[in-house]
Amino acid sequence: MKFWHKIASLFMVACLLTVQLPIAAGEGGEPKITAQAAIIVEASTGRVVWEKNADERLYPASMTKMMTGILALEQMNMRSQILMSSAAAYTESSPVGVLPGETIRTDELLNGMLMESDNGAAVALGEAMAGSVPAFAKMMNDKAEELGMQDTHFVNPNGLTAEGHYSTARDMAKLACYAMKNPDFRKIVGQEQRTIYWTSPGSKTFKAHNTNKLLGKYEGMTGIKTGWTNAAGGCLAAGARRHGVELIVVVMKTPTPDDRFKDAEKLLDYGFDHVKMAKALSKNRSQRKVWVADGVQASAQLYPERDIEYPLINGEDKSKYSLAYDVPKVVSAPLKAGTPVGKIEVLYNGQEVGQVPLLAEGVNSGFSMGSWLVGTFSWLIQLI
Repeated sequence: MKFWHKIASLFMVACLLTVQLPIAAGEGGEPKITAQAAIIVEASTGRVVWEKNADERLYPASMTKMMTGILALEQMNMRSQILMSSAAAYTESSPVGVLPGETIRTDELLNGMLMESDNGAAVALGEAMAGSVPAFAKMMNDKAEELGMQDTHFVNPNGLTAEGHYSTARDMAKLACYAMKNPDFRKIVGQEQRTIYWTSPGSKTFKAHNTNKLLGKYEGMTGIKTGWTNAAGGCLAAGARRHGVELIVVVMKTPTPDDRFKDAEKLLDYGFDHVKMAKALSKNRSQRKVWVADGVQASAQLYPERDIEYPLINGEDKSKYSLAYDVPKVVSAPLKAGTPVGKIEVLYNGQEVGQVPLLAEGVNSGFSMGSWLVGTFSWLIQLI
């Protein structure tokens, strides 16, 4: 009997160890997909849940447009007008159909690009931002470097196959996580359909349908971007949210266009089975103080922009997570309510995986003895 007790104990230990370890491609129980490369990440932190050849450089096809789209939202006035050039209008695969000399508002063109995957719209947006496609490609690569996309290089704004234009599943997931934090980007890629309106001719419209077939079909689907060329195969960055968990998956080089959607469903199902969120900090129960100079009071309370949660993968506990506060010692009034002042860094094994802004209560300019003392001795406060 003792022998069998030992065997049972060893079996239980093995099971417990198994649930603590992330499951990678090649291990039992993994999702079976057709894509040559793929990855699942938790959206708020970018932590990897599962991966397959995630660092293999491949053509990203129209997933490239995630970069063009987020740059447009960050760099452009959405109400500005774009005059369509011949180069943009006659770009291969431009279903929205904006012709040379026609005028369309930036936000309309952006919707057409991200929903219908219009290649000419991407060229027009790139030209509007940088003057030419090569100049815009430099902007794209600079942003990719900023986001830590180490195995990515862009040469055009739309993802048409070109030498030197490549990325990886891991890098596309980094881009998707970043872009989906922008509420305007998220809104566009989450639309199933939308009418696109021209400025000139004013009577021209186009009914755009999102190329992401999982929208409205897969529970919790939030976007994001499809891609397909003969060289790239099927590509898809897809996001979904269920029960407080938001996941992003990227698949690259599936054999057929339909395979990318089937693969993404399998990966999302797998991810939701293996990721749970745990509350780390409530925004209503966590406050920090910052000293205020030149104000009607000497300090202001800071509070997190939102609750902070940790993604727990494959049954792990919270022990590897920690929080670090990055807050200035002194700020100056006036301080508008809701102004970001510092941040909370979310750390996993000591490495930052996310951050949440700390917002301030309002403080008007004025005089108080305490605030005057803060201003007078701010140099000393900084040393403390």
